[in-house]
Amino acid sequence: MDSNREMDPAHQVPDGVDEKTVRALGALSKALETTERARGHLYGFHQLTGTADFELGDAVRLLREAGLEEQAARIEHDLVGRNVIPGHWTFQIIEAYNSTYYRPFAAVERDIVDKVAGGRDHLLEARLKTIRRTPHHPDHSATPPSA
Repeated sequence: MDSNREMDPAHQVPDGVDEKTVRALGALSKALETTERARGHLYGFHQLTGTADFELGDAVRLLREAGLEEQAARIEHDLVGRNVIPGHWTFQIIEAYNSTYYRPFAAVERDIVDKVAGGRDHLLEARLKTIRRTPHHPDHSATPPSA
């Protein structure tokens, strides 16, 4: 392999790790990344729902200013601060997701990468980077410039 095709040493496939294992670890990494995206959507849901609740507070205030006390009181009583599912605000859903699913998933992925690949992440992606780089192009280097 020419010097431009060398891999970042931190991402070289350890001795004894075969192609099937690299692909399997890539699939595991992709699954975790998908879970990270799902978690991000959950945080988005949390933030949007919280924003909507505060916007309801604004609507209550404006309805009262408009003399619509009955409607304001209904929104305040029925909607402001309401659970999104029985017994839960969105932060509690996030807490349950994190403890029940996300943290165990991330821990299993980390343990397997540590044991099978010596802790080296993204072996499949690093291999793709090596293959897809343009030789001798300054913006296709294996690693960032030295500081």
